[in-house]
Amino acid sequence: MLALIINLAAAADRLALQMAQLKQLALPFERIEAVTPATLSPPADDPMWHRWQRPLRATEMALLASHVRAWQRVMRLARPALVLEDDALLAASVPAFLETVAALAGIDHITLETRGRKKLVARDRDPRAAMRRLWQDRTGSAAYVVWPSGAAKLLRAANAHAGPSDAVISSAGGLVSYQADPALAIQLDQCAAYGVKQLLATASSVDAVPKPQAVSEAYSIHARVAFRARRVAAQVRMGWRQARHPFAVERRPIQPAADWPDLRLLPVSAPAALP
Repeated sequence: MLALIINLAAAADRLALQMAQLKQLALPFERIEAVTPATLSPPADDPMWHRWQRPLRATEMALLASHVRAWQRVMRLARPALVLEDDALLAASVPAFLETVAALAGIDHITLETRGRKKLVARDRDPRAAMRRLWQDRTGSAAYVVWPSGAAKLLRAANAHAGPSDAVISSAGGLVSYQADPALAIQLDQCAAYGVKQLLATASSVDAVPKPQAVSEAYSIHARVAFRARRVAAQVRMGWRQARHPFAVERRPIQPAADWPDLRLLPVSAPAALP
């Protein structure tokens, strides 16, 4: 299965990490040039960026736009692909898992990641692979498999209510999602929490920009009410997902796998970004 690496041109160290681990895992890959606030299209003041449950940082807009590029690539490929943010660390068992799920039908999306928060999942594992049906996630878009059917749904969701990339994925209507269990990916900033060797220091590019305030004078009373209404509606939808399946689902932490590869980071030449 092809891996699509979302990467900023300035983050050569992160690209080196991704290339090293994907080479060790024998996974083919392509680099997708990450969008920045300066290259964001449409620009941050466009109305499409103000339909979420709160005001967005320009960096959140750019990250979603970067994932949109990946989803568009999956549509062109017409087959599932592994989408990676460039700070994702993968377990050694990822290739075997991808080989198992690649031919499965009726799936739009599988998240490989865990991030210390409980998820609403099926009580029983899926008999086809080491995963559970995922009914509600709360965070994380660093490592996931997406099928063309899922990419189409995510593109519609991003166009309708652009938000943080992980929130758009977890709230997309009709998305048939699963959770790898055990989790097969973590972000670098979670290495210490899970006892995994951290190869690179990391800082969030999203958090580098201050969070806008919904009460700012830049937003009218109507806009503030709209933000709040969307947030309440989202909370109702999350509650309904759990209420629909009271005996088949549970909120539980997803523990990571134990097989993390020992990588040696060597100087590498960067592949060109996709057009």
